[in-house]
Amino acid sequence: MFEGFQRLDVQTSEVRIHLVKGGQGPPLLLLHGYPQTHAMWHKVAPALAQHFTVVAPDLRGYGDSGKPPGDPQHQNYSKRRMAQDQLEVMRALGFERFLVVGHDRGGRVGHRMALDYPERVLKLVVLDIVPTPYVFAHLSRELAVAYYHWFFLAQPRGFPERLIGFDPIGFLHQKLGGWGTGLGVFDPRALAEYERCFRDPATIHATCEDYRAAASIDLEHHAADTEKLRCLLLVLWGSKGVVHRTCDPLAAWRAYAQDVRGEAIEAGHFLCEENPTETLRALLAFLL
Repeated sequence: MFEGFQRLDVQTSEVRIHLVKGGQGPPLLLLHGYPQTHAMWHKVAPALAQHFTVVAPDLRGYGDSGKPPGDPQHQNYSKRRMAQDQLEVMRALGFERFLVVGHDRGGRVGHRMALDYPERVLKLVVLDIVPTPYVFAHLSRELAVAYYHWFFLAQPRGFPERLIGFDPIGFLHQKLGGWGTGLGVFDPRALAEYERCFRDPATIHATCEDYRAAASIDLEHHAADTEKLRCLLLVLWGSKGVVHRTCDPLAAWRAYAQDVRGEAIEAGHFLCEENPTETLRALLAFLL
């Protein structure tokens, strides 16, 4: 995967970030989601690299990036800290302003980045999510069942880690294949990467901290926001997924952003791996 891309490690002020980089043109930052790594972009990154300098990192706590310990306030895994990591990565690579595409947790990191550093994010794309505070404020029975892991992973330190640790690969497979997609949509090489990384107890702990932060400090940060997103925002969601069945994604985002457009992609939650052709079409139409 990622033939022709460089593999790099960038030391930021707080953590080491592992990434792949390739292509040429305007800088484009790709941020993955749970429970994956930068490998989730392998079907679209080569085509994007024909137009952009593509940077696809592992978020802190994920993949081969650093995994700082959790703290009582969960600040180490706040989206603010995770966004700062990626900002420092892009600056270290020579990019002061750039485009951002984020799937799942990566979309939440991109959302916070565009709020905290509006002069740095030229355009933002979020894949198959609505804003974190919207989820908690509009929780329905269907969404609670589909997003049960939000509340499980956010339980006190040690409890979800211990249960997942009994069968980490079984849990990983349930999350990847349990949203109506099945495991067959994942390239065996990518699936092997997800499995390799998820076997690490430090990854299990870090990703639980990600969700503890979402249920605590991330909400505090959003409550203090006084402005909507100023950059252009594209929202893509899976027509076979959960998000559009529980809300109107565009209406949800318009409460948080000034300029929103978007569309459904024929896929479940994992757009880039289930339907890379249509996902790539929508991305290029917006980003170019």
